[in-house]
Amino acid sequence: MAEQQEQAAADAMMTRIGQVIMLLHGGDREEARGRFLDLWAEIGEEGDALHRCTLAHYMADTQDDPSDELAWDLRALSAADELTDERVAEHHGSLAVRAFYPSLHLNLAADYVKLGRSEAARGHLGAARAAVGVLGDDAYGDGVRAGIGRLESRLDREGPAEAPEPTPGRPGQGRGPGGDTLGPPRREP
Repeated sequence: MAEQQEQAAADAMMTRIGQVIMLLHGGDREEARGRFLDLWAEIGEEGDALHRCTLAHYMADTQDDPSDELAWDLRALSAADELTDERVAEHHGSLAVRAFYPSLHLNLAADYVKLGRSEAARGHLGAARAAVGVLGDDAYGDGVRAGIGRLESRLDREGPAEAPEPTPGRPGQGRGPGGDTLGPPRREP
């Protein structure tokens, strides 16, 4: 009975995170950021790794400062490293932890590009490329592979220089110089 109550609570948290993701996708970044912070306070730094990974992955998209975006994406990666396939399967039977890594590393690569740290970006881009084989032939997998390709092309064009041009437009929109989309599509929980 206690195990069933625990599972129901875990599912309720993923539902709540999903509701804030919908708010974010609806365009209300400020409100989403505030609600994510409230949920983060409930989950805590030592809370369920799936909750932390999911929330941090999306919280990164609400950030205006690329350094803050990087910090949240690093939290997501750290939480993914703590996840087990069993825990992920409790949420959705078709998911596996290894399928999280291409997107997580691509997001980190995009963050490092925004911060002018091309070597760190290349390292995470290599990790994303190495892990991409686990993704399916679907819109999500295609989007991640396309994101990797775009960022690889961009880094190849830029060469070894460490400082990209300033990012035009509103900060935190996942856009790089020239308006390129840097990260992958986010998959809703």
